[in-house]
Amino acid sequence: MQDNLVIVESPAKAKTIEKFLGKDYKVMSSYGHIRDLKKKEISIDLKHLEPEYEIPEEKKKVVADLRSNAKKAKKVWLASDEDREGEAISWHLCEVLGLDEQNTNRIVFHEITKNAILDAIEHPRHLDMNLANAQQARRMLDRLVGFSLSPVLWRKVKPQLSAGRVQSVAVRLIVEREREIHAFKAEEYFRVTATFVIDGQEVKAELDQRFATHEEALAFLEKCKGAQFTVTSVQKKPLKRTPAPPFTTSTLQQEAARKLGFTVNQTMMVAQRLYESGHITYMRTDSVNLSKLCIGTAKEAVKSLYGDEYSKSRNYTTHSKGAQEAHEAIRPSYMDQATIQGTAQEKRLYELIWKRTIATQMADAEIEKTTVTINLNDNPNLNFVASGEVVTFDGFLKVYRESIGDDDNENTNDNGSDNIMPTGIKEGMTVESKEIVSTQKFSQSPLRYTEASLVHKLEELGIGRPSTYAPTISTIQQREYVIKGDKKGEERKYTIDTLSDGSITTQNKKEVTGNEKGKLLPTDIGTVVNDFLMKYFPAIMDYNFTANVEEEFDSIAEGKLDWHKMLKKFYKDFEPTVEKTMNARSEHKAGERVLGDDPKTHKPVMVKIGRYGPLVQIGSSDDEEKPRFAQLPKDKSIETITLEEALELFRLPRVIGSLDGSNVTIGAGRFGPYILHKKKYVSIPKGIDPLEITFEQAKKLIDDNRKEEQQRHIKTFEEDTKLEVMNGRYGPYLAYDGKNYRLPKAMHDKAAELTYDECMAIINK
Repeated sequence: MQDNLVIVESPAKAKTIEKFLGKDYKVMSSYGHIRDLKKKEISIDLKHLEPEYEIPEEKKKVVADLRSNAKKAKKVWLASDEDREGEAISWHLCEVLGLDEQNTNRIVFHEITKNAILDAIEHPRHLDMNLANAQQARRMLDRLVGFSLSPVLWRKVKPQLSAGRVQSVAVRLIVEREREIHAFKAEEYFRVTATFVIDGQEVKAELDQRFATHEEALAFLEKCKGAQFTVTSVQKKPLKRTPAPPFTTSTLQQEAARKLGFTVNQTMMVAQRLYESGHITYMRTDSVNLSKLCIGTAKEAVKSLYGDEYSKSRNYTTHSKGAQEAHEAIRPSYMDQATIQGTAQEKRLYELIWKRTIATQMADAEIEKTTVTINLNDNPNLNFVASGEVVTFDGFLKVYRESIGDDDNENTNDNGSDNIMPTGIKEGMTVESKEIVSTQKFSQSPLRYTEASLVHKLEELGIGRPSTYAPTISTIQQREYVIKGDKKGEERKYTIDTLSDGSITTQNKKEVTGNEKGKLLPTDIGTVVNDFLMKYFPAIMDYNFTANVEEEFDSIAEGKLDWHKMLKKFYKDFEPTVEKTMNARSEHKAGERVLGDDPKTHKPVMVKIGRYGPLVQIGSSDDEEKPRFAQLPKDKSIETITLEEALELFRLPRVIGSLDGSNVTIGAGRFGPYILHKKKYVSIPKGIDPLEITFEQAKKLIDDNRKEEQQRHIKTFEEDTKLEVMNGRYGPYLAYDGKNYRLPKAMHDKAAELTYDECMAIINK
């Protein structure tokens, strides 16, 4: 019997904590929530808006073990995470295990270190029901929205769809960005740069104006022939750069995506492991605060590693409204540990966190910026500007430099920080131009979201909280409302005119524009669901509504708002809207779009969402003749497909020849284009156009498929036709009566020699 039982939510955390507490303490894990709303029903009493919780089947043994140990212990300590989710876990434990809330110790800590755990034991508190109720309110409101909207989507759009309060708004952001990109029309302009020779050194500069037309740019280059260039000003300005604040959940997710290529979900999984192993502080936080202990140990580390001149202690203040998670930034538990033992991913993420944190306690970087203005022919309106930076003291840049955001849409200047100015440059001196170049440019469309920039936007709008970003982005991809993919760029021509040695030469070049990788793209279903919800549930889809709900959760957590009243107020307005939408009649189904008429049959051609995804339909259900259907290829969208492109899809199926007395037919199905021959389907690989495939290509694919099939079938048996020895991805196996049976590895080499009795013995065993 143990005097003390400590309950945490994860086994890894339990293992780490048990090392710090003596033999009088037993540490057990609840493996997350031990109680929740039922999975397959709304699980809320809609009359009184009370939750109906259950212990899931897979948690019953865990609960029985915890209950048994809690009864034996003299004292129970609840040590789940210090956020609303953690507080709700502790409350559920009290309810299910029959613990008296007033006599049960609730302990919290932001890092799993010996000092932090022992300090928490010395300063226990009681359960904070305001935090637990804020989590209950979030869980119930999201359940009310999801379970009310999903049946509406099943009836009006497509079966098996679902909606969510935060997820649907995230999809809206991605759909709207895609439409901005499609509506964007690039405007051309001409940018002029020059290379000057000053004291034998080349200096790059840019004209401080841009031209709207090619003619204006050429006229300017003509002016530059034989022109006099004079330095009219040289300005030297000392600058200081300060380090970025330590990591919050969202900034860690963004930097890990940009610097390490991690997905948001991957970052949180690795950070969770680092936290549970005692390497970092709690990883769900919107605070940038650092403890005095961290600042002190970081100061020692900076002085030891880089010298006194690199040390500068500073703390940061959290300004985000409603910051409610842990009360410290994400930082290493021990600042003197620059590296750790662990997986490659853990090491890389830890190093990123360590560098960011140590940089916050380092001196500012000192930079001297020089800006030189070079005038053309004493015309005050025609000036070239060259700027250069020299780092006079690197400070925190020695360790860490923050990445540029995904949405940084500025054209990069050629005359950047590597453009070092000659020391002898002075006002009034005449300089020589080596060449002057006019380049045709085009304004850039908005960029598609990456996971990192979507997190940034959600945080900026106040949508969700640190714990919700990763699951939100994962959910919208799992539901296939959004996919992470690449967009092929388009080839575009542009013109470069160069003035050199008194003459102008023109070059026409090509560039690929709009080529994007790993971006979040809305699917047709995601777009249709978004439009439907925007039409019928604009309040739910409103960015302000979602942000205001988060503020109401904050008020509940602070004890300023009753969670029952908040839910009742929401449901009173929401429930009638659901009923009205469910019963509304409309001429067209959601997402349906008529493209025009088929010139051959004069029947309407439309695109819509079918049971298996987007499709094109010729004819209507009212016709005597059955409508014809074609699945929409992945590179086409129901929003942008034209009538001509839609009709092209009906060129399939087409017969391209005969083989062994049977037709070879090319078709397109749910899983892509295929060849049909003698009732057998062969997939057409990517790269071969089903509308252009030749009979010879199709025959080769059929022959290759036959050979593969022959290799798959090792042996059949006259005693029982249901039994067969097959060859699979992982070696030979037995197939019998619709089921597969693994062969022992020792028999793999003798699979073709197995007898019927030997096979049946393996199956029966």
